[in-house]
Amino acid sequence: MIHVTKASGERVPFKVDKLEDSLKRAGANEDIINHITFTIKDMMYDGISTQLVYETAFQILKRSSKLSAARYSIKKAILNMGPSGYPFEKFIGRILHFHGFKTEVGVRLEGKCVTHEIDVIAEKDDAFYLVECKFHNQMGKKSDVKTPLYIQSRYLDVVEHWSKLPGHENKKHQGWIVTNTRFTDDAQKYGTCIGLRMLSWDYPRKNNLRHFIDRAALHPITCLTNLKQAEVSRIMDEDILLCRELIQYPDILQKVGVPKRRIKDIISEAEIISHTPRFLNGDPEENQSN
Repeated sequence: MIHVTKASGERVPFKVDKLEDSLKRAGANEDIINHITFTIKDMMYDGISTQLVYETAFQILKRSSKLSAARYSIKKAILNMGPSGYPFEKFIGRILHFHGFKTEVGVRLEGKCVTHEIDVIAEKDDAFYLVECKFHNQMGKKSDVKTPLYIQSRYLDVVEHWSKLPGHENKKHQGWIVTNTRFTDDAQKYGTCIGLRMLSWDYPRKNNLRHFIDRAALHPITCLTNLKQAEVSRIMDEDILLCRELIQYPDILQKVGVPKRRIKDIISEAEIISHTPRFLNGDPEENQSN
């Protein structure tokens, strides 16, 4: 049996069906999936890194469908939003906003004992949510049980004060933890047991972070293959995080120094990734969803 080596150093059996599933979720058609799996099977050796498998699949996808490549690379694109966690906090705020929440990012709230800075406050209907974001800028990193332990203590201190404020007496309050990678089993079990909403790249099985992003095409600009890293950083400094937002404010590109000759291609790629009607035109491949 051939094993692959994950970023954490863990060796696990290579399962071609998992690769095929990830390609299907990215919207790749059957011919591309067959081509990628044949290519990877041909290059396999025991202990091959998952990073090399990913890079091989991504390069083939990029040549055939920018939309599929972008969707396949979302996880790495979020890692590239770092190294600090603040862009990720703003990213989560934007995702919740696009899903109907009223949001604020980086809010200081009084607790019963001390003042806390909460990453995101989200409000919807009669419910208020305190959202803490745990960003990792390396593959293989997981949030362990100390994370929900710490966040639960902060949540309890804040909510004891917050629930007594005018207008909050009959409101529902809940703490959330959102990470761009994964939770350890103990973290997941403990957080769920005490009533925290646990949201990671692939947990829960439905309505996880990947689903939140893909359902509304909320891809970060780090997905764009036509942008250089330095340009991405300058664009994010202008508070543009999503491909959708770049389409809405294309003048930002010229402002941050992107040459005019490249702007059209960048916007075109952003529009393709964001499922805009002008580019999709009912194309059955491009309209496939996870």
